[in-house]
Amino acid sequence: MSKSIMLLGTASSVGKSTIATAFCRYFKNKGLKVAPFKALNISLNSYVTEEGLEMGRAQVVQAEACEIKLKAWMNPILLKPSGNIKTQVIVNGKVKCDMDSYKYKDLNVELKDIIKETFNNSSKSYDLIMLEGSGSCAEINLKDTDIANMSMAKISESPVILIADIDRGGVFASVVGTIMLLDEDERKRIKGVIINKFRGNVEYFKSAMKQLEDIIKIPVLGAMPYFDLDIEDEDSVTERIKNKDNNSGKLDIAVVRLPYMSNFTDFNSLGRLNQVSLRYVESAKDIGNPDLLIIPGSKNTIEDLRAIKKNGIFNKIMELEKSGTLILGICGGYQMLGNIIEDDLGVEGYITSETGFGFLDICTRFNKTKITKQSEGKVVLDKISLIKDIKVFGYEIHNGISNVNKNAIPFIKLNNGEIAGVTNKDSTVFGTYLHGIFDNGEFLNYFIKYLLELNNMEDIIEDTTSYDEYKLKQFDELSKILENNIDMKMVEKIINI
Repeated sequence: MSKSIMLLGTASSVGKSTIATAFCRYFKNKGLKVAPFKALNISLNSYVTEEGLEMGRAQVVQAEACEIKLKAWMNPILLKPSGNIKTQVIVNGKVKCDMDSYKYKDLNVELKDIIKETFNNSSKSYDLIMLEGSGSCAEINLKDTDIANMSMAKISESPVILIADIDRGGVFASVVGTIMLLDEDERKRIKGVIINKFRGNVEYFKSAMKQLEDIIKIPVLGAMPYFDLDIEDEDSVTERIKNKDNNSGKLDIAVVRLPYMSNFTDFNSLGRLNQVSLRYVESAKDIGNPDLLIIPGSKNTIEDLRAIKKNGIFNKIMELEKSGTLILGICGGYQMLGNIIEDDLGVEGYITSETGFGFLDICTRFNKTKITKQSEGKVVLDKISLIKDIKVFGYEIHNGISNVNKNAIPFIKLNNGEIAGVTNKDSTVFGTYLHGIFDNGEFLNYFIKYLLELNNMEDIIEDTTSYDEYKLKQFDELSKILENNIDMKMVEKIINI
């Protein structure tokens, strides 16, 4: 029988996902076979497994920290808000339905049974299951429909560690208030508290932690410091896409922050390069004159296309294209760069069509069947010799099928001959359906080299570590921070391992 531990939060974005990743890596390094589990994710950031099943990226990161294969059961329910009070419901990797958000309660009982069955069937072959809650565990108005927090702790019979964020203020009230709002049997499940995002000297905080312990009668296991490691976050409410002072990068790469932007993690590997200054822009005036402008994926492509027409970004990008600025679209961004997007079936909403930029000679039509698959291929563009024949891989998550017309020049072809991306005749505008394309070390290095040469910049490669190796090093650093600041002996005692 697997052991388990569950991390719950006093609020959203307190750092549960990152601490769960730290736990995964710590116990993996201790020699245990560990797997993550989150009953329900609400996120536009998703991934596709080898089997073509869709899951939230938080558990992808945690599985990577465990160094195990990604499986959709690790996140059995994924909700993807898509505007117009619609939410796509993904169950064990496959789209179940698109529902009105207020009808979630009707589906809740069925989902709870699915989660219980999935957990019981899939968790048995591991030494430890690292469970993570969703949002706050003390939302009393949502208690009847809870399937991700205390309800899951009971299903899995897991002891609970409560995570609180001191950086937002009011940490003592948030811990005490959360515990007070729980039922008595739920309080008994909480075996420890972790204070997260602590800044300063923890020695001066120890007396405060003791005061909190005296009030709640639960051990405070320590304070995780505020750190600057490159660990992927769960969703777009993240420090990662808040622009920071970063003038050291030579290449200015701007990513349009769409209202329904999905899979912003496509650009994490770009952001770690010393040659790159990566920034996210929400208005036309913030765009400036970048060396590369990227339009990312979107959960509601037509709505986002309309939004950037309204806020002026569309016209700014039109100007950039005329001046020869390199433009790249990924997935929804790729569709926007074409001639038209048609949605006669109402897959995304009530708007049936919208004209695109017209930079790429493709026309996209949405269909009911969602494409989710991992894909491999190569760059077939003769005009840019540096990246020609470079192998690429990634994953596709999209509803639309793009018809490639005569003036579209193939950019990426998959191994099955399918065109997964095109460019214009001047090779200044590119588009592809491949998420994660920059996680390809060879493609990333040569693409950056091409940008540097194009802008007459010196090519300095300071970090040749593959992205996978880089991530494992970050996980190990995270594990050390956990071990140095949290009473892991007490945690092991709580888990009984």
